[in-house]
Amino acid sequence: MKQLRSPLIAAADEAYVPLGGPGARPPGAPKSPPPPPQSPPQSPPESPRSPSRSQPGQRQRDSERGGEAQPARYNDRPLPPEPKPPPEPEAADAQRLTRMQRQMGVTLPAPPGSTATAADITADRFLRGQGLPPRDGWRRAVYWFTGGRINPGPSPLEVAERELIARAKTPVPGCRSIAVISRKGGVGKTTTTLMLGHTFASLRGDRVVALDGNPDAGSLGYRVRRETAATITNLLADEQMITRYADIRAYTSQAATRLEVVASDDDPRITKALGEADYRRAIALLERHYNLICLDTGTGVLESATRGILQLADQIVVVMSPSLDSARAASSTLDWLNENRHAELVRSAVAVVNGVQEDLLVEVDRIQEHFAGRCRAVVQVPWDPHLAAGAETDVGRLRPATRHAYLGVAAAVADGFLT
Repeated sequence: MKQLRSPLIAAADEAYVPLGGPGARPPGAPKSPPPPPQSPPQSPPESPRSPSRSQPGQRQRDSERGGEAQPARYNDRPLPPEPKPPPEPEAADAQRLTRMQRQMGVTLPAPPGSTATAADITADRFLRGQGLPPRDGWRRAVYWFTGGRINPGPSPLEVAERELIARAKTPVPGCRSIAVISRKGGVGKTTTTLMLGHTFASLRGDRVVALDGNPDAGSLGYRVRRETAATITNLLADEQMITRYADIRAYTSQAATRLEVVASDDDPRITKALGEADYRRAIALLERHYNLICLDTGTGVLESATRGILQLADQIVVVMSPSLDSARAASSTLDWLNENRHAELVRSAVAVVNGVQEDLLVEVDRIQEHFAGRCRAVVQVPWDPHLAAGAETDVGRLRPATRHAYLGVAAAVADGFLT
């Protein structure tokens, strides 16, 4: 009896291809006749109205035979040439990174051209009516009477003052110590230290402290309202217990400008002054909690305390009064610094001619010219009755010219923060 095969099995037998390749056949299979030869495909006849275009292959064969390719024609009229594709920008390809390069962190420099950054987008430039109003004078009156609709802008003096404020706000990398020195007493060294600290503390958001480095009954602690009776001696005695800024605040007095002051000892029972190692420890402790340290020194640069302060100072401010002997003493201070391995402090020093008045016999401009050749900057500070009293200093009671002069001192000192 003949066994019937399923159509699926028959289809599978017909689709069987042995491992020998597509030309092999299974054993016992009948030989299939060879396929008939196929004729090359015939191209359809061209319509009489269709354009006769030369194919790229035909043009290549014509050029190989030495002939020139004929332009395509339509109704015996030449067709316009085909548009060529735009060339690829080689510069853009050279600046393009592969995916593997980007994953490996390879970067390309910014393309040349605009130097604009996100810092250029400010309210003064992009918002209407955001210009700073004038502070005083007729410009302020015009601004006030028109309700701000007319803003003549600040005066040239006000613009110059704002530039000084911007310089005084120069960022500080880490901590900077500024030593105020002089080899002659009574020239306003403590006043300069105090006002420099007041100016920085009132303008900046940094922590600013002034340290009385005069081991012989310094008076810096009496120039602000005393909040504590602690002195530098107490600070050094409790050094191991001070780990936070809140701990060190118990040893400082803070003024309304946010300036903090560490007073020196004035106990008459003290018979031994602090030395170089003591002030080095005190400065190292303050550097961990403050950004700016103003150091008031004694009158002798040969003292052990002053030597310790100068070794840790980043900048110096040399102070003198508008007199010949004071200017000579200040210049000899710079000579001593040059001869004792502090020439870098001299080159970056700021000289202050303090207490300048009118109708002086001394030509202050000649003194300024002398120190301008030795120091980085020279500033004249006018005489002020509030500072001459030697009491607690209220910055609001100073004359405008005095405040502007100390602003110039702070700006000149701040110019050296980034060097």
